Amino acid sequence: MKKLTALLLSIVMLIGILTGCGAGGQSLTEEEKNTIVIWHDKEEAVSNALLEMLQKLVPEVTVSLEYKSNLTEALKMVGNDPKAAPDMYFFAHDKIGVYAEMGILAPVTDLVDRGTLDDSYVKMTLDAATYKGELYQLPIYFETLLFLYNRLYMPDEKAPKTTEELYSYMEEKTRGGHYGFVEQHSTAYYSAGWIHGFNGYIMDADGKVGLGSQETISALTYHKKFVELMPGESEYATVNTLFQEGKAHATIGGPWLVSAVRAAGMDLGIAPMPVIDETQIPISPYMGVQGVQVLKYAAENKTEAVKKVLTALMQPEVGIALAKVSGCAPAVEACYEKEEVTSDDVVMAMRAMAENTIPMPNRPEMDIMWTVAADMLVNINMSGQDVKESCEAAQKNAEELIKKMQ
Repeated sequence: MKKLTALLLSIVMLIGILTGCGAGGQSLTEEEKNTIVIWHDKEEAVSNALLEMLQKLVPEVTVSLEYKSNLTEALKMVGNDPKAAPDMYFFAHDKIGVYAEMGILAPVTDLVDRGTLDDSYVKMTLDAATYKGELYQLPIYFETLLFLYNRLYMPDEKAPKTTEELYSYMEEKTRGGHYGFVEQHSTAYYSAGWIHGFNGYIMDADGKVGLGSQETISALTYHKKFVELMPGESEYATVNTLFQEGKAHATIGGPWLVSAVRAAGMDLGIAPMPVIDETQIPISPYMGVQGVQVLKYAAENKTEAVKKVLTALMQPEVGIALAKVSGCAPAVEACYEKEEVTSDDVVMAMRAMAENTIPMPNRPEMDIMWTVAADMLVNINMSGQDVKESCEAAQKNAEELIKKMQ
């Protein structure tokens, strides 16, 4: 990690040299101190709703939301340069480690009370936003995968409560171009739920690689019998098309799939993840948290305005407004006392799922792990290679690549 950190810091220092300005630059005017720029990569409905709420709650602060199509790379380039960088950015939590290692982020607990956050937020969202003991993101909403089914083929009473019930259903219904259940079985993000269900992991919060562990080997050995009853191709388009066209009775998918299948007229059912019979743990997918991170320069030079914006974003009405337009679950617990939220079955399903999800790792090394894990899954599920040998080879490969990265 030292090499990575040194490289990232060098980039930030170079930017400061080239611009002749850094955290210790010229004093800001009162107008500049009261202007907050937030970068984001969200759809227009989400950004408009967020801006509307901020204008309502903190009219005394001038807030500007700027769309960035390649936000992560843009942030790496601008660092903390006050002439080019935003004051905050609205993005998923999984890249926090990269920017924390660059030294450009301020912990949000420097600006808002940690006790208030602990009392007000879904615990998993705060866990996701924490890197090396520091909370670097104010969560706004979260999303996770759901067990979705077509009631035309699978009535509510047939929704499987266990994985063996699911397997029996697949054996019975997978024929003639129809599948009982499909998923993106060789994509790490989707297979992670099965691995977690055996107490395995791809990478833990401390950066330890878990691909070669006995738990992961057991999970992928068990999962393989389900894969054998799915189509050979498992990419996003194939799986979602099969489900949307009624050729697959059930799937595991994200909230982004819900609006499309309902628009197509599907009578959609949502059920808790099946419990794995061998472990009595449900399939436990990753959780992704969307929220705001604060650049260090803004925290130090626009402190009062930043505090006001963060305090506004902590209000339940913000989470409710964004849940309405995004279909995702608010991070603030008080939102779940409101009928606008409790009446949304997708949001409430994700809130229930939060108890059995794992925050997506936010370490820089995950860029390596996504690729290594995907290759391992292709070897196991699509090339027929031995599970144990593939997992152990992937473990070794990941450790070697991470060592070079450090």
